[in-house]
Amino acid sequence: MGEQKVSSLVTGGGASAGPPLGPALGPLGVNIMEVIQAINDKTKDFEGMKVPVTVIVDTDTKKYEIEIGIPSAAALIMKEAGIQKGSGASGTQWVGDVTMDAVIKVANTKLERSYASSLKSVAKTIIGTCLALGVKVEGKTPKEITVEINEGKWDSKF
Repeated sequence: MGEQKVSSLVTGGGASAGPPLGPALGPLGVNIMEVIQAINDKTKDFEGMKVPVTVIVDTDTKKYEIEIGIPSAAALIMKEAGIQKGSGASGTQWVGDVTMDAVIKVANTKLERSYASSLKSVAKTIIGTCLALGVKVEGKTPKEITVEINEGKWDSKF
């Protein structure tokens, strides 16, 4: 029969044998608790965030692989800023502040999966996400920080 894929969005470190994963994995004959445990181990760094997960099961051997996606940039920024949700009024209402190091950390996470050529260009995209969420960078608005990046003020970080 070959290969079956089960894809789902799970809460980092909080997957359970209940729906949607349990019922989907059940018919494939794998040890559900073992798979769930493995998913939680692999996603624990993304605690509280929605993480895309795919379980690939070989239905003949019952062996499985787990592929973990990367949470959205917005979810990663909110974690760094320590906020639960973004501002409803982006650009006028500021709900958080992150360091440039936090922006670079998120940019590095995304760079592996992105087609951008440089960390700097990914960082600018992340700063755009900060603007949408109402999060400042180093106490400055995303627009001010972008101007500084373009002027080369942060080049030592990239």
